[in-house]
Amino acid sequence: MLTRPDPNEAALRVDLAAALRLAARADWHEGVANHFSAAVSPDGRQFLVNPRWVHFSRVKASDLLLVDADDPATMERSDAPDPSAWAIHSALHRNLPHARVALHLHPPYATALAGLKDPTVKPIDQVTARFFQRLAYDLDFGGIAHGSDEGERIARSLGNHPAVLMRNHGVTALGATIAEAWDRLYHLERAARTMVLAYSTGQPLAVMDDDLAEETAKGWDVYPAERVAHFEEMKRILDAEAPEYRQ
Repeated sequence: MLTRPDPNEAALRVDLAAALRLAARADWHEGVANHFSAAVSPDGRQFLVNPRWVHFSRVKASDLLLVDADDPATMERSDAPDPSAWAIHSALHRNLPHARVALHLHPPYATALAGLKDPTVKPIDQVTARFFQRLAYDLDFGGIAHGSDEGERIARSLGNHPAVLMRNHGVTALGATIAEAWDRLYHLERAARTMVLAYSTGQPLAVMDDDLAEETAKGWDVYPAERVAHFEEMKRILDAEAPEYRQ
């Protein structure tokens, strides 16, 4: 049975609605598909997820669904989430304690990279190096995730990593907070854009050696507050231009 276990649920709703709106503004969305979720219970099993087939640009805080990853009757609800959202996000929140927030998308550059034989994000600049040894790769796409088996497999592919590039599919970014996950997703799509643009020149890539790549990746951990500030700044833009997302 669903409860209201987190007194901060209202704030989570606002932030998750903001993340969805911002994804649409960045052209990361795909029709009325793709899905974001945020855990509200201490064990992560009760979580918020965007409503079925509502465009990201229209989602408000009050529209978000509260579901329980352990409730097999979820898809029988009149307001049941998208089947893929349920398959993927219930598995993530059930199996991965660090997946407090899970943002799954098919953004253009990351999806293009995911369509390559070698989808690896190589450390060729500061942003790509952020993901050195910090990005999982799911190379076993099993089709559209309508069933629980595909969701469970995706969860296993993530392991302890904070994000996964899914070959022939897209990306999923995790975080302890919505701000952290959104900033990670933002930079992962930027890294993918850099890779695609670099490949488009036809010239060899100037890949950093492992020591430099690791040092650069660690440099991203010096200012964790920057990730919060990034998201808060983007919310201020929404507050000025589309404040109804908070409703």
